[in-house]
Amino acid sequence: MLFLMFLVVTNYILLFDGADFYNWNRVKLRYCDGASFTGDGQFNNGTSSLYFRGQRIWDAIILDLLPKGLGNARKALLSGCSAGGLSVFLHCDSFTKYLPASASVKCLSDAGFFLDVQDISSVYTMRSFYKSLVLLQDIQKNLNINCTSSVNYPALCFFPQYALKFITTPIFILNSAYDVFQFHHILVPPSSDPRGHWSRCKLNATACNATQIQILQGFRSHMIEALKFLAEHTGTGGMFINSCFTHCQSESQDTWFAPNSPRIHNRTIAEAVGEWYFGRRISKEIDCPYPCDSTCHNLIPAASGSEDAYISDVLKEYT
Repeated sequence: MLFLMFLVVTNYILLFDGADFYNWNRVKLRYCDGASFTGDGQFNNGTSSLYFRGQRIWDAIILDLLPKGLGNARKALLSGCSAGGLSVFLHCDSFTKYLPASASVKCLSDAGFFLDVQDISSVYTMRSFYKSLVLLQDIQKNLNINCTSSVNYPALCFFPQYALKFITTPIFILNSAYDVFQFHHILVPPSSDPRGHWSRCKLNATACNATQIQILQGFRSHMIEALKFLAEHTGTGGMFINSCFTHCQSESQDTWFAPNSPRIHNRTIAEAVGEWYFGRRISKEIDCPYPCDSTCHNLIPAASGSEDAYISDVLKEYT
């Protein structure tokens, strides 16, 4: 059997007859725990308790699927977008261990390569958030032990850039070098721009001034550097890092495989992923810096939705 699993916040990869993966069994896991299916702790504030059970939910779902065909899968792809994309990094190897040794198991992370970088006020805002989240949900015990033993702060292994080199399962990273969510919440979170100097730039990249563009190019450089291990030292990994101002590109036909969807070296995202998964060619594509890519739709969604609201609320509490 062939399985395509999606760890999602909204939709999932769109497929049509004849395309790669079109006749695979598809399983959609709705994101629900606030920590990419890794929490397993209890918090008590003196009057009531909160139970975080993301890891147990993940385990229960996989165990439920095994007798329904997953346990006999010949090929499988674990994919996810945003928080689901982060979950792919955190669960890729454990997912592989559930399947037959003879199965071809790979992972695809879309918009989940969240960076550990300083914001424009020189504060590690997302690092503080992740450290608090790991503590709150007792996540450390579920992080890659080889990673946690290699860093000063185990919570850093919640960041893909630190966990990546310890992942043994073939993985494909689909990400924008100017990912809008990271632009709005890691590089320029509200706490770093109280006077709103970046407001127009956040809504439209063409409204950014020269200094802001330079900072955005610096963010891109950080991402390319963090991906160097996958780019240079793995023969099984793949990537598609474009220069479009967007977040999540595998969920919409417009960006996945439409005639006018984003391309790098004349390849769509769907083509690059398919070529990588089925071994038709090495697929490691890195776009030229903004604004050179004319295939970009440059979609900059408003900072709304449950995930944005959740992150914003937590950041206010911990920063």
